[in-house]
Amino acid sequence: MAASRRPRKMRLPAAERRTAIVEAAIRLFADKGFQGTTTRELAKAAGVTEPVLYRHFATKKDLYTAIIESVCEMEQEARDSRLEAAERIGDDRAFFLRLGELILNWHRRHADIIRLLLYSGLDRHELADLFFQRHVAVYYRMLTGYLRRRIEARAFRRLDPYLAARGFTGMVAHQALAEVIFGDRRLARSRKRFVQAMVDIFLNGLLEEEGTR
Repeated sequence: MAASRRPRKMRLPAAERRTAIVEAAIRLFADKGFQGTTTRELAKAAGVTEPVLYRHFATKKDLYTAIIESVCEMEQEARDSRLEAAERIGDDRAFFLRLGELILNWHRRHADIIRLLLYSGLDRHELADLFFQRHVAVYYRMLTGYLRRRIEARAFRRLDPYLAARGFTGMVAHQALAEVIFGDRRLARSRKRFVQAMVDIFLNGLLEEEGTR
């Protein structure tokens, strides 16, 4: 009787293999940091050999850039119609309610990315700068632009739109980080009420008092 042959391992298409490597890198870097992750561990987690890993990513910087690009591509695909509709008509409450929801949801979906960024920030790693340039800066340009237009329309009092953008984002992102990093679930069951409260506080601070217009 002929010896039974081992089933041949299916080879992934190059694009799928590259995606698998990026996803494995995010998980490992988030768990072990950059210095604590070896290329052998990364290749094993992605289901490839080290030579294959280097064919896709010749340097670590190439891999870091691919991680950031993968996050930015997800955000491009997830453009939110409710946020855009509120922006078009200048419905400030609807705009910030939806933006607050999106900030909380983003942190929940990308817990590994958050931990990875904390590692990179503490280690003064280049990934933090790449993420800021490709993602955070784009977000703040969008929000600052909206606030500037609403200030020019005299819907809000005159103030620095960038500082206002940082203020709102910080209010909401602080709670999101508390959930991701410390497991703080006190507001998990009342997220909608939390966002409404933060939006009320923020918008009341932007409105001009009577007689000051």
